[in-house]
Amino acid sequence: MSENTTSSDQSIEERGTNRSQRPASQAFKNFVMSQWAPRADLGVTASRAVPFTATRRAALSARLPGARLVIPAGPLRTRSNDTDYRFRPHSAFAHLTGLGTDQEPDAVLVLHPVEEGTGDPAADGTPSNHHAVLYVRPLAPRDNEEFFADARYGEFWVGARPTLADVETLTGIEARHVDELKDALAKDVGGGGVVLLVVTGADEEVETLVDAIRAEAGLDLAERAEAEATAEATATTSSGTVDDAALVEAASEIRLLKDELEIEHLREAVARTIEGFEAVVRELPRAVAHRRGERVIETTFDANARLEGNAVGYETIAAAGDHATTLHWIRNDGEVHEGDMVLLDGGVEVDSLYTADVTRTLPVSGEYSDVQRRIYQAVLDAADAAFAVARPGAKFRDVHTAAMEVIAARLEEWGLLPDGVTAAEALGDNGQQHRRWMVHGTSHHLGLDVHDCAQARREMYLDGVLTPGMVFTIEPGLYFKADDLAVPQEYRGIGVRIEDDVLITADGNENLSAALPRDPEAVEAWMSGLRR
Repeated sequence: MSENTTSSDQSIEERGTNRSQRPASQAFKNFVMSQWAPRADLGVTASRAVPFTATRRAALSARLPGARLVIPAGPLRTRSNDTDYRFRPHSAFAHLTGLGTDQEPDAVLVLHPVEEGTGDPAADGTPSNHHAVLYVRPLAPRDNEEFFADARYGEFWVGARPTLADVETLTGIEARHVDELKDALAKDVGGGGVVLLVVTGADEEVETLVDAIRAEAGLDLAERAEAEATAEATATTSSGTVDDAALVEAASEIRLLKDELEIEHLREAVARTIEGFEAVVRELPRAVAHRRGERVIETTFDANARLEGNAVGYETIAAAGDHATTLHWIRNDGEVHEGDMVLLDGGVEVDSLYTADVTRTLPVSGEYSDVQRRIYQAVLDAADAAFAVARPGAKFRDVHTAAMEVIAARLEEWGLLPDGVTAAEALGDNGQQHRRWMVHGTSHHLGLDVHDCAQARREMYLDGVLTPGMVFTIEPGLYFKADDLAVPQEYRGIGVRIEDDVLITADGNENLSAALPRDPEAVEAWMSGLRR
């Protein structure tokens, strides 16, 4: 803005840059864009994920042949004014490209339909029905103003971006400039031609572009439904139609079974998470001494996640005392007292974006009281019962049922169910009184998202059959709030959850987080060893 420009001449959008005071003279531009040594090679090599992502894309291709599939990474998200949150790509994009951490905002993966059986091959050489292209914003040359003037994308501000060749080397996918996206998406759309499907919820601008292309092709809602119904798709939504939801659904369901590389990433995430729990135990005395001791626990765990991985996979729950009875307590601003327990629910997200999700309920003093141990043991028994049925051939819902049978029986034993109600009656559909103290489910799938595969159909998820390669949590709990008059005084203010990450194997299951003690005596010994 020149000295003669009044504030009323400046748009609201422009005012956010007033703080920059960026020089605009041509002399400055000429000078800042000159006399630079050749850029150093970024040293990009092929990702280990390349053969795995090829197979994942082939699986998606098989679900929706004949349709153009649009999977955006998503844009940068504004945190406040002109500052952005750290970028994380949409999980479907990360799964299908292998790109993790903060790579490639605004990128879009497109699977272009080709003649059936002539597309990009899976790792075993079997051809798919699509050809994949990554549309990205490549590195700008230094004689382009983006280099110094663009705070979101410019090399001066955020570092060098990969070239198109770098992207191809890294991902094994053909790379094109994102400016070509519109024409590429519009090709052969409408008139009984290509059906255009987009993963919704990832990038609003890309969704708007897709809708505009559909409208320009003359597809009103009725015509679009008719055109989509002709697509030779083997995946449909629960309503039986082929639309954007079918792509979202398919992209979610192909993640229900983890491949070898995904399991490796999850093992790494669990290992880093266990290190975070160890760091927290060492810091418990400092937490007790601090006026916001829960924040000591949270920041200790989160610092380890950032140092050893990408970040936390979700907001850490560091809940001491009665706060442990609030299921998603993330304010973490309370005191931590000797004699209380602290419920720590945390997961490290590694650079590949796979996350762990582990919970332990720890005695702050290092030893459980009798009543704490009684409640803890009940939850542990429920978890062990769930592990016992988590085997190939069982249904996902069986895991929850097994845990609830133990919880209901223990509550009946303690006399906490309403008068005249047995555990068997509580477990019936018209009962459920035991759920007062555990309103959440026992398990959820785990992977790129802490609640992974969430768009899968009920018959694939809740009613799905456990199959080798599935990874999910087992996390029963009991939560007795401080003002709960339905329980004895000694139970009030105690919340316990035990959560582990479980891999279904050919002959049973593997507790991926077994290295973190679960048995109360083992927990006490582990804590004692860490605090010496």
